[in-house]
Amino acid sequence: MTANEPILDTPLAALHRKNGAQMGVWFGCELPNNWGSPQAEEQFARNTVALIDKNYRAYFSFTGPDRVRYLNAILTNNIKDLGVNHGNVSLLLSPQGRILAEIETYAFADNLLCVSYAMIRDRLIETIEKFIIMDDVTLLDETQLYGTLALEGPKAATVASELTGIELAKLGELVSTDSTIAGFPCRVVKQSRGGIPGAEFVIERSQLKSLWTLLEAAVRKHDGGPLGYSALSAQRLSQGIPWFSYDFGEKQIPHEAGLQDSHISYTKGCYTGQEIVERVRSRGQVNRQRVHLIFTGAGVPVSGDPLTVNGTEVGYVTRAAMLYSLGFAIGMGYVRKENNAPGTELHWSGGTARVSKFPEDLSAPRSKKQISS
Repeated sequence: MTANEPILDTPLAALHRKNGAQMGVWFGCELPNNWGSPQAEEQFARNTVALIDKNYRAYFSFTGPDRVRYLNAILTNNIKDLGVNHGNVSLLLSPQGRILAEIETYAFADNLLCVSYAMIRDRLIETIEKFIIMDDVTLLDETQLYGTLALEGPKAATVASELTGIELAKLGELVSTDSTIAGFPCRVVKQSRGGIPGAEFVIERSQLKSLWTLLEAAVRKHDGGPLGYSALSAQRLSQGIPWFSYDFGEKQIPHEAGLQDSHISYTKGCYTGQEIVERVRSRGQVNRQRVHLIFTGAGVPVSGDPLTVNGTEVGYVTRAAMLYSLGFAIGMGYVRKENNAPGTELHWSGGTARVSKFPEDLSAPRSKKQISS
């Protein structure tokens, strides 16, 4: 997102403010930072159930007889073998292999639905349409039709079952099913962030406020509550999940961003940018790579803070947040290959940054003294 691009807002902005939310800008959209206590919200996500406003998204429907072949030729993952109601996550690359977008694709009987980020909607449409030449494909921008709310945490599956009757444990990852909540038609998608089953509810925008109110009441019954993006950022970092536009984007290729095993199929055939991906894969290494970091010192690093060894810059921070449950800051960044092995100690302006592996290095028993030593 550039300084000239407008800040979008969630359709629930007025409701959030009324309920005491402090708002901020995340993914180019005005969304809740917190409802007064990021510490408490972090505990919802880790111990009970958290409700999340995910209305930073863009939705694109593809119809026509060539839709599968077309998307399979421009995205990095295998679209042609998706079963009905199944989804996967891909990248859209430039011919030079740079990451233009992260996209979830869902297959339905009559169309493919792609979900990405509203902040890049116009550029994404322009890029995708450039690739449509001889294909019989129709692209429809449905961003203004839908919204998404999500439940995460150990009790998310219980709440989802109480509301819809759907047993998330019986669904595959990124599998969706139609349902209703209090008479509202919606699509439920299983998303297991950090390996814990959660649910996303895709619903018509006009019904978002009613659904939020209903879901909030349901999570409160299980000692949960809304989760703002300050705590959500820390949660995603602790799960080792990078964010598009924060931890990877147009400056990176997939192997630098560490997405080569999660976002790419190596058996599907050709796609835009494949030559670069295969060249890097065969070479086996990149000059820099995204790493996980545990910080010591005062404060929390900001995006772009340099990482050094003996006074020489070897990388930079992409995103950092305070992990209140453990009492220190964690983050991600890019570090040169000579300095990116787990356990390597780097420095930032406020202290040290230890290259780590999440979530493993956060679950091992250790004291705050050990972390700060």
